[in-house]
Amino acid sequence: MARKTDVPSIYYGEPRKFDPNFRGPVHNRSCTDVVCCIIFIIVILGYIALGTVAWIHGDPRKVVYPTDSHGQFCGQQGTPNANKAILFYFNMLKCANPAVLINLQCPTTQLCVSKCPDRFATLLDAWNTRNWEYYEQFCKPGFKIGSKSVGDVLRDEDCPAMIVPSRPFLQRCFPDFITKNGTLTVANQTIFKDGANNKRSVNDLKVAAKGISSLLNAKELGMRIFEDYANSWDWILIGLVITMVVSLLFILLLRYTAGVLLWLIIFGVIAAIGYGIFHCYWEYSTLSGKPGANVTISDIGFQTDFSIYLKLSQTWFIFMISLSVIEVIIVIMLIFLRTRLRIAIALLKEGSKAISYIMSTLFYPVITFFLLALCIAYGAVTAVFLASSGNAVYKVTSTDDKCMYANLTCNPKTFSQTNITRVCPGSQCMFAFYGGESVYHRYILVLHLCNLFVFLWLVNFTIALGQCTLAGAFASYYWALKKPHDIPSCPLYSSFSRAIRYHTGSLAFGSLILAVVQMVRLVLEYLDHKLKGSQNACARFLLCCLKCCFWCLEHFIKFINRNAYIMIAIYGKNFCTSSKDAFFLLMRNVIRVAVLDKVTDFLLFLGKLLISGSVGVLAFFLFTRKIPVIQEEVPSLNYYWVPLVTVIFGSYMIAHGFFNVYSMCVDTLFLCFCEDLERNDGSSSRPYYMSPGLHKILRKGDEGAKLCASS
Repeated sequence: MARKTDVPSIYYGEPRKFDPNFRGPVHNRSCTDVVCCIIFIIVILGYIALGTVAWIHGDPRKVVYPTDSHGQFCGQQGTPNANKAILFYFNMLKCANPAVLINLQCPTTQLCVSKCPDRFATLLDAWNTRNWEYYEQFCKPGFKIGSKSVGDVLRDEDCPAMIVPSRPFLQRCFPDFITKNGTLTVANQTIFKDGANNKRSVNDLKVAAKGISSLLNAKELGMRIFEDYANSWDWILIGLVITMVVSLLFILLLRYTAGVLLWLIIFGVIAAIGYGIFHCYWEYSTLSGKPGANVTISDIGFQTDFSIYLKLSQTWFIFMISLSVIEVIIVIMLIFLRTRLRIAIALLKEGSKAISYIMSTLFYPVITFFLLALCIAYGAVTAVFLASSGNAVYKVTSTDDKCMYANLTCNPKTFSQTNITRVCPGSQCMFAFYGGESVYHRYILVLHLCNLFVFLWLVNFTIALGQCTLAGAFASYYWALKKPHDIPSCPLYSSFSRAIRYHTGSLAFGSLILAVVQMVRLVLEYLDHKLKGSQNACARFLLCCLKCCFWCLEHFIKFINRNAYIMIAIYGKNFCTSSKDAFFLLMRNVIRVAVLDKVTDFLLFLGKLLISGSVGVLAFFLFTRKIPVIQEEVPSLNYYWVPLVTVIFGSYMIAHGFFNVYSMCVDTLFLCFCEDLERNDGSSSRPYYMSPGLHKILRKGDEGAKLCASS
């Protein structure tokens, strides 16, 4: 006996009625969600005002240039420090860790210099010797030998007690740490003399500058990566252009060979991953018998030369297992979706026809990219100016830990007139950080949060505008009875104009809801980061559940918004009504949604994977100089994976941009198809707007899905 599983459609509204005057996107429409539109405009004006205020109070030089103990920038043109672009620390042993150094809060005198020390020396050894001329350049400007005793000089920090070989990093002098045979050295020495001429271990400097050696390695890695980019940028550009051409040809070919091409994609991806598994197994079996190849990745730690990892058998074993899991997942999905692939292929073929008639839609992602780049640039610049807002704050630093005035705010201009130097001999008024006590400075954190929230809102609005614009253009195609003659002229421009003129408020409303959820997710991620070391298992479990729930909520809202924008583009109603109509329409056709929702996305993902993977393989053979024809023209690189990863990532993003247009086209055509079935019956007076082939395949898919749903 059959068991009824479908929910009665009456629960999700009445089906659409036949309307002889309906011809696609409604032209006579009015503005929707006006209140939200006004709020959105006010927020944009406020965002501009926020950027202006941040620009007035902020100073990017505070981020670009280091600041010495007197609050002066190092390396700034037009100042006495113009040729002194590096910050030198008198006594690095007083610094707790690298974060303190980078934040300019180390309790020692900081001086702008033109170059870092290149030798070990102490003030006691250099005093009144021929080495003084070199040592003097690291003393305060204007200091003359003989004006004070050595003890007074050390107390007042007119000169450093010692200097050690250093090299600049982040425009600051850090000890020149080098690890040789597992031993940390500075200029090939493990012992040095401190200011009191006592012998100290280099490890004492390591404690004061913990992690600097890894940061210097990161700098060296960065320089090599930059060099590789400089030598291979033209080849990277060629790879991205090839991806663009291949993606365009792929979409055009789908119109004529959709079935053959998509099946080739499926089997091509399976074959490519299968070859990858075989190659990984071959490398693994070859390295297993070699000495030194059985070392684990955790044993060697992080290495800047990634080719070292390819010499380990464990690396290829991990690759092989990962590819095997991916292969199994794809095969299982294909087995379960085999009866639905024909339906998805038919819809993709119809989408390729729509795109071929409205080719301008393929280039609309350029507009979206430009608007997103504008939002990102404005948000980033505003964040930098907010972070650099504030005046120089000076704190009292003392050699005596018991000084009652230590860490109190001071004024360097009047500091010498106070009794602090008498109560705490050797104390100084030194620059600490940038800040202030005004209302603006007290609410800097709130302004940062506002900047982040409006940034998310604008980014989501830009994406929503693109979706609504493309939906309107593709709906114009579908609801043209005689294609392509009945397709209106400039459908993309007309859709864009309608979206901006009438539906800015609705798009802003949907974007606002999504931005709120994303903001909550960011707060939860921040709390999770802060609670990583927490022993409270209940709090961590609750936070994990909240993160999961809001992740699901965000993706559900994205799904609802996407379909709501399609209904807005067609009917011109407000956001809430469009969301309800889209949701009810999908629920009335829930079987078709189950058939097509993710199948087409899966096929498009395989297409993106095949294109980016193919270009990546070509780039691999190119940058590893395995193509004899152009072997001599390929530049020599430090790390061939730098341009390779760039080409693969860039190729995927370009393919994603083209296929996103395709995905939006398929979603729009699917909703229009559902509307078409409810409005019309295929008779001469109420003909279907879909193609006969699409109607035939979708009808067969409906019957098969209903048989599977019954028992």
